[in-house]
Amino acid sequence: MSLWMWLLVSCALGYAWKLLGYLVPASALRDPRMSRIAGTMTIGLLASLTILNTVASGQALALDARLGALAAAGLALLFRAPFLVVVLAGAAAAAGLRMLGWS
Repeated sequence: MSLWMWLLVSCALGYAWKLLGYLVPASALRDPRMSRIAGTMTIGLLASLTILNTVASGQALALDARLGALAAAGLALLFRAPFLVVVLAGAAAAAGLRMLGWS
């Protein structure tokens, strides 16, 4: 199969999965357990995307200033800093590491 065929198949499967959501009964959506599961899945997906964008460059592993930025942002989160401070700490760490030559 060509790449375009795989892309079309994945789009069709994603759309079918979304349509399948309309068949879920409303009583299942009101269950507090379902809300916890949905929230946990969202956090897990965002965390995995963050890690993937931090250590991957194309199909290769890249250990560069992004890793230091993620560590600085994680440290700011550990100290319960506001979101803007977390973002600024990550950006400052990345800029500092790049200025030191760790690109």
